[in-house]
Amino acid sequence: MKSTAFKAEPFALPFNSATTALVMIDMQRDFVEPGGFGEALGNDVNFVRSAIGPCQQVLAAARAAGIMVIHTREGHRADLTDCPPAKLTRGGKTFIGEPGPMGRILVRGEKGHDIIPELYPIAGEPVIDKPGKGAFYQTDLQLVLQNRNIKTLIVCGVTTEVCVTTTVREANDRGYECIVPQDCVGSYFPEFQKYALEMIKAQGAIFGWVSDAKSIVESLAA
Repeated sequence: MKSTAFKAEPFALPFNSATTALVMIDMQRDFVEPGGFGEALGNDVNFVRSAIGPCQQVLAAARAAGIMVIHTREGHRADLTDCPPAKLTRGGKTFIGEPGPMGRILVRGEKGHDIIPELYPIAGEPVIDKPGKGAFYQTDLQLVLQNRNIKTLIVCGVTTEVCVTTTVREANDRGYECIVPQDCVGSYFPEFQKYALEMIKAQGAIFGWVSDAKSIVESLAA
């Protein structure tokens, strides 16, 4: 496997496919499908569903290139003992653990907690179950990445300003180089999407790089 570079802003990001991983953040039914937690909070899920097609392209390219693919899911134990009391009181009219159209909301093992069929993991792709917004918090993601000598992360998923950027910031502090394809992430709020991406690439890639699905696919195929 040879080194090449992703076309990105604020400048190209060199990478080696042997030390690069795709991290697909929280593409779960509860967040991106009608009837899930996201919609129950009053959001239009079409804003986040726009990321599904580009994510499929990047996922297919990553699998074809043989790079590591990791999926994450936000959710909690059935007894909710891993969910902070303050988190349980948020959400307005709908709360974590309550019954929903796809089972108890954000509870592990429920239909709504699972990953959407369009991006479902295949054998050999680790799934990281996380109780918080960041994928490193209270998970073994760091161990998984270290064991594979991963240096560069392609970060996709939802939502841009919450779990995606939290994970990018956590990864940045741990020395990983992160690149975010802007059409492979989604937010219920277009203005949040815009400014979250600008913050990532500001000041010479202070948290990471921003690219797009087409550029990622082309670079992985090179």
